[in-house]
Amino acid sequence: MQVPMTSIGGVEVSRIVCGSNPFLGFSHFSAARDTWMRRYFDDSRIVEVMAKCAEFGVNCVLSGPEPRMYEAINEVERQTGRRMVWMCTPGVAGQDVSEGIKWCADHGVQICMPHTSWTDARLNIAKCEIEGLAPYLEQMRGYGMATGLSTHRPEVITVGDAAGYDLDTYVQPFNVAGFLCSVETDWVARVIRGTPKPVVCIKPLAAGRVMPEPGLGFVFRNCKPNDTVCIGFISPEEVEEDIKIATAVMQGRQAEVELTKSRSKRLLEAK
Repeated sequence: MQVPMTSIGGVEVSRIVCGSNPFLGFSHFSAARDTWMRRYFDDSRIVEVMAKCAEFGVNCVLSGPEPRMYEAINEVERQTGRRMVWMCTPGVAGQDVSEGIKWCADHGVQICMPHTSWTDARLNIAKCEIEGLAPYLEQMRGYGMATGLSTHRPEVITVGDAAGYDLDTYVQPFNVAGFLCSVETDWVARVIRGTPKPVVCIKPLAAGRVMPEPGLGFVFRNCKPNDTVCIGFISPEEVEEDIKIATAVMQGRQAEVELTKSRSKRLLEAK
């Protein structure tokens, strides 16, 4: 059950990416859940989940420029002998992202994609451009990193392609619920399929609002064969279950996963 691979800017990456929001306490659900995540995910639990990902061939993690993630990547390599590719999203709205790009380069990031809060603030629809982007792309290239943009606006993808920016990839929310998608999901799907560049589809389960089988099925069936899907895992068990579902979808078959059980479902079980 090894995850298929694709390529971003010449970097070989798995079609499933390990997300970091649960590790860092960004639940997109409630303040209470944020607090629980931050208490639960000590360094050892982060490494445990990432090491389980590596066991199934997931070789890539997506996060902001967090020192904890840098240390976790190093520890996973010490424990497993496998080095995770780091996709990193530096920057915040209204600030110069150059220091964040340098931080990424200094910490071994291979794919650098300024964060949606920085990117979307620079999207100029009237001029069909992303203001001031080119020098930062040159900086990323100068450091030897693949280039990309993280966005919650699919217009960034169409503008980026039309303007011919030196970009290798995009990050875009995509899920059946339309959570954090700025337009209807059929439009997001069309944009993702319309760019020749690989897209990193984030929030495939709408931050826990969608069950894994229908959620992952929708995303993988509606994206391209060279796209990747970033999943935030809570436990090693979720890693194994979600990868089983996702690989089955990619192979065109139905995943055989254990269903949840309770007293109210007793009569539903086959005799």
